[in-house]
Amino acid sequence: MISEGYKAGMSPYLERRFIVQKIAVIGAGYVGLVTATCLAELGNRVVCVDNDPKKLDALKKGVIPIYEPGLKELVLKNKRSKRLTFSHQIAEATRKSDIVFICVGTPARDNGEADLAAVEKVATQIGKALNGYKVIVGKSTVPAETGERIRRTIQLSNPKKFPFDVVSNPEFLREGQAISDTFKPDRIVLGLDSKRAEKIMRALYAPIKAPIVVTNIPTAEIIKHACNCFLATKISYINAVAQICERINADVEKVAEGMGLDKRIGRSFLNAGAGFGGYCFPKDLDAFIYMAGEKGYDFDLLKAVRAINAEQAKYLLRKIEKTLWILKDKTIGVLGLSFKPETDDIRNSIALDIVKALVAAGAKVKAYDPKAMEKAKEALPRVKYCANAYEACRDSHCLVVLTEWKEFVQLDMAKVRRLLCQPMVIDGRNMFDPAQMKKLGFVYQCVGREWVNDEK
Repeated sequence: MISEGYKAGMSPYLERRFIVQKIAVIGAGYVGLVTATCLAELGNRVVCVDNDPKKLDALKKGVIPIYEPGLKELVLKNKRSKRLTFSHQIAEATRKSDIVFICVGTPARDNGEADLAAVEKVATQIGKALNGYKVIVGKSTVPAETGERIRRTIQLSNPKKFPFDVVSNPEFLREGQAISDTFKPDRIVLGLDSKRAEKIMRALYAPIKAPIVVTNIPTAEIIKHACNCFLATKISYINAVAQICERINADVEKVAEGMGLDKRIGRSFLNAGAGFGGYCFPKDLDAFIYMAGEKGYDFDLLKAVRAINAEQAKYLLRKIEKTLWILKDKTIGVLGLSFKPETDDIRNSIALDIVKALVAAGAKVKAYDPKAMEKAKEALPRVKYCANAYEACRDSHCLVVLTEWKEFVQLDMAKVRRLLCQPMVIDGRNMFDPAQMKKLGFVYQCVGREWVNDEK
C-alpha cells in the first residue's frame, strides 16, 4: 500500500510532501548501496539485497564496505528508522516491493563486451517471484537493447504472467560525490514505454528538483555510455594537448583555463595528468566500442581515447625513470592509490599500474592514501604502507603524486624537501605551483608544464 510522506525524522533533502514507495534494490555495491540509502532517506521503505554474506553481515552491523563521504551516516540513520534493511532473498524482496532496481555489476569481458550474466540471473529470479504488477528498473550501466532482454527474460520466467514494466534509469554518480549527485542531479533519465511506469517513476523522484528526460529504453541506455565516453574523451584530449605543450614550452593549465571559459566547452574534465581509471570509464569505453562494432560501426574516435589514456600512464612512468635514472633499489614515496580522491576505489587505478611497474623495476615503494590502503594491500603486497604522507616522503629518493587528494596540496612542502633524501617530485596530477616548487629547490616534474624546469 502506497502512503503519504512521513514527518518524524524528515530528511533535509525533502521540501514537499511525497509518496512512500516500497522498493527493492538488488546489489549492494557502489551504485546499489548509494541508491538504496538515498531512496530510504527520501522516506521510502527500501530493502537492499546482495548475495555476499560477509557484506550483508557487515551492513547489518553498521559497517560500510566502501568509503563514500556522507554514506555511513545516512545508512545508520535509515537503518535506525527501519526505512533501510538488508537481505539476501531476491524473491522475498521482489514480492514485498512495488519497484525493483537492478544494480548488479556488468564487468567487461576480454573483448570489451559487457558481461550481463548477473543481470540475466537477477531478472530470472525477479520473474519467478512476481506476485503482481511491478516496475523493474535497470540502474546498472548496460549496452543498448539490454532493457528488451530483461523484459524477455522476466516474461519467460513469469509463470503466472503477472504484469510488469521495465524502465532504464541510468545512474550518473561520481564516486566521492555520490550523495550530492543523487539528491541534486543535473538530470534524471527515464527510458520507458508505459505511462503507468512513467507516473510511478515521476512520483518516486518528485522530491528531487531536477529536469526529467523521458525517452524510450534504448535511448536512455545510450545516454549513459555517450556521457561517460565523452567525458573520457575530454580527459584524453587534454592529455594529448599536454604532450604538445611540453614540446613547445606551453602551459597546459592555462590552455585548459582558456578552453574552459568557452561556454561550449566548459572547464570540467580538462585536467591533464596521469589519465583516467576507475570502474566506469574504462569499462564503458570498451562496451561502447564493442557495441558499435556489433552494429557495424568502427568507433575509431573512442579507440584513440583509450589508446591515449593507456599511453599516459607509460608517459608518467618514463618521467619517473628519466628523473631518477636508475629505479632499481631506489626508494620511491607514492601519494595516492585510489583512482580519484574521496573514494577508496582502486579498480582500474592508474596509480596501481604505475606502482606495480615501479616494483617490477626493482624500486622500493612507500605509499600513503587517506582511504584506499586496505584495499590496495592485496593488489600491492610488496609495498610499504605509511601512516601519513610525511612518512612516505621520509628517506625517499623521489616523491610521486598519483591521486589529487586535497590533503596533499596542504602539505608543508619545505618539510617534504627536508624529509626526502633527494628533492625530486613527480606530480602526476599537477597539484603544486611550479614556480613555488622551483623556489623551494625541488626538481619538479608535472604534466604539460615542463617549461618550469628550463634553466635558460
